[in-house]
Amino acid sequence: MDVSLAGILGAGLLVMASPGPATLAIAAASMQDGRRNGLALAAGVTTGSVTWSLLAAAGLGVVMASHAWAFTLVRYLGAGYLLYLAIRSARTALQRQTPADTPDEWTAPTSPAASYRRGLMIHLTNPKAVLFFGALYSLGLPAGAGLSELAVIVAALGALAGLIFCGYAILFAAPPVARGYARLKRAFSAVFAVLFGGAAIRILISRAPAG
Repeated sequence: MDVSLAGILGAGLLVMASPGPATLAIAAASMQDGRRNGLALAAGVTTGSVTWSLLAAAGLGVVMASHAWAFTLVRYLGAGYLLYLAIRSARTALQRQTPADTPDEWTAPTSPAASYRRGLMIHLTNPKAVLFFGALYSLGLPAGAGLSELAVIVAALGALAGLIFCGYAILFAAPPVARGYARLKRAFSAVFAVLFGGAAIRILISRAPAG
């Protein structure tokens, strides 16, 4: 195939593995709720990544790049959800003591299904994801590429996303990391609150693509 698969996967690796809202949420879930929930959240992020990849292949990236209102709508949804996560983390950081019989909502037991939905929501409300995949396809696919070429790229990027995000979940759920979180729970929560809030602000001040 006349497709730059290595180039596409290389660019995908750099972007997916770099720190961002998704990797931050995976780290938080893995340390706070354990490997199972971390992997579930990573699966949600991967599903969101594949969804955006499919939509970009279908041309939505071009639509969002040329219609500022669509980009802005998704941007506000994403920023709002990240601010919600920031507030939850801040509440835990400010809470000096959590009674055993009334756990706060962030540290209360979380089901894998809820973790999966959280990961999916984080990635589906990131408007830059579809633009990123659209750029990958425009750079790595030849003119007139068929469905078979698109299917290979979507599958390869999906597998790469799963490996990266699940790898992060396993890393941050490692016993030494989990024990460190247990000792420094409030400090970690404060850091998560700042980082989630910062990510939300960056999304809010980002400009819509010119078009």
